[in-house]
Amino acid sequence: MASSNMDMARGPGGHVTMSSSETAKSVPGSSNTEMSRLRTPNQSTSPSTPPSPPNGGLTAWLQVAGSWCLMLNCWGIVNTYGVFQTYYQTQLLTDRSPSSIAWIGSIQAFLLLLVGALTGPLYDYGYFRHLVVAGSFLMVFGMMMVSLCTQYWQLVLAQGILVGLGGGCLFVPSVAILPTYFSTRMAFTIGIAGSGSGIGGVIYPIVFKELESEIGFEWATRVVAFLMLATLSFPLAVMRPRVKPSAVRKLFDSTAWAERPYSLFAFGGFFGFIGMYLPLFYISVFALEEGMSSRLAFYLLPILNAGSTFGRIFPNYAADKTGPLNVFIPTCLALAVLSFAWMAIHGTADLIVWTIIYGFFSGTFLTLPFSTVVTLSPHMGVVGVRMGMACAIGSLGLLVGTPLAGAILTHGWSALQAFGGATLLIATIAMSAARISKVGWHVTAKA
Repeated sequence: MASSNMDMARGPGGHVTMSSSETAKSVPGSSNTEMSRLRTPNQSTSPSTPPSPPNGGLTAWLQVAGSWCLMLNCWGIVNTYGVFQTYYQTQLLTDRSPSSIAWIGSIQAFLLLLVGALTGPLYDYGYFRHLVVAGSFLMVFGMMMVSLCTQYWQLVLAQGILVGLGGGCLFVPSVAILPTYFSTRMAFTIGIAGSGSGIGGVIYPIVFKELESEIGFEWATRVVAFLMLATLSFPLAVMRPRVKPSAVRKLFDSTAWAERPYSLFAFGGFFGFIGMYLPLFYISVFALEEGMSSRLAFYLLPILNAGSTFGRIFPNYAADKTGPLNVFIPTCLALAVLSFAWMAIHGTADLIVWTIIYGFFSGTFLTLPFSTVVTLSPHMGVVGVRMGMACAIGSLGLLVGTPLAGAILTHGWSALQAFGGATLLIATIAMSAARISKVGWHVTAKA
C-alpha cells in the first residue's frame, strides 16, 4: 500500500494515479487547504485501497503454514495445560486445591487473549515481525523456566505469566495476516491454521507424559521447550505481512461498541470462554475419579484435541459459504447441550465418544470468532484492533472460568457440568441476538 508521501499510488481499479503531495507540486500556488477541495471524500477519510488478496500461490500458503506453527504453540500449549494440571495435583503441588492450581493455566490463557488488545494495534502499525520474535522468545524462555520450578508462585510467574505473554504476542498476528492473503477462502484458511492448536494439544501432552516417566519432569518440560523453539523458527523464516499501514491506527476502536452485532458477539464470547474450557482442564481428573486407568485418563486430553483439529477445518469451510455466525450459533448450542449431557456420562466408552464430539465443536468455537470479527468490521484497517478488543473480553472469561469451576467442584461434578452448560447457553443466546441485529430474522441470510 503506498503512503501519501510517495510519488505514485495504485487506485482501486489498478490505475496509477499521482499522490496528493505530487499533485500539490504540479499546481502552482496550491496549498493543503486548496488540495483538500480537490480530493474526493474517500480520499480524504480513508487509507489507500490495498490490492485484492491473491487467494492462493506459494507465498500465500506459506503464511497459512507459518500461522499453523504459531497456533501449534500459542494455543497448543494452552490446550496442553490439562496434563500439567493433573501432574501438579497428583505430584508436584499436592498441598494445593484444584482451584488454585487452575489459576496457573487460567492466567496463561487470560494473558494470551488479553495481550491481543495491544498486539492487534501493534500489528496494524506494522510490527508483525517484532511481535513474532518477542512472542517466540517469551514462550520458549518461559517453558525453560517451568522446568526449574518447584513452588506454586514460580509456576505462576513462568508458566502463567511468561508463557501467557509470549502466546499473546503470537496469537492475533497469526490470525490477522491471513485475510490479507485470502478473501474467498478466509474462514477455511483460518481453520487450517487453527488446526495447529489442536495438533499441539495432541503432541505436547503425549511428549510430556511419555518423557516425564522416563527422564523426569525437568527434562520432559525442556524437550517441549526445544520443540517449541524448532517450530517457531519456521514462521520467522517465511511469514511476510502483505499490506502495510498507511495511517496511524487507534489503540481502541470505541465505535465498535456502538455497533450492536459486535457488542453482542463480544458479550457472548465472554460467557462462552467461561464454560468452553472446563473439560480441557478437568476431563482427566474426572476420568480418574470415575475409575478409569491413569494412562487412559491422560489420553482423553489428546483425544479431545485431536477431535478439535477436525472441528477447526470442516465447519470453517461451511462458514465461507453460509457466514461464520450461522455456524457459530449451532456450535455454541451443541457445546451447551454436551456440557449438560456430561452429567450422564460415566462409562469408559461413553466418555471417549463424548470427548471426541466435544473436542470437535470446541475446535470450531475457537477458530470461528476471527472470521466473524472480519465480517463485523467496516474495513480491514480495524480488524486487528477489533480482534484484540474481542480477545480482551474473552480473556476475562478464561481468567475466571476454570478457577471458579474448581471452587464449584467442591459441590460435586454435576455442579461444575451444569455451570459450564449454563454459560454456553448464555453465549448461544447472545450470538443469536448478534445475528438478528445484523441480518434480521431471515433464516437463510448469510451472516
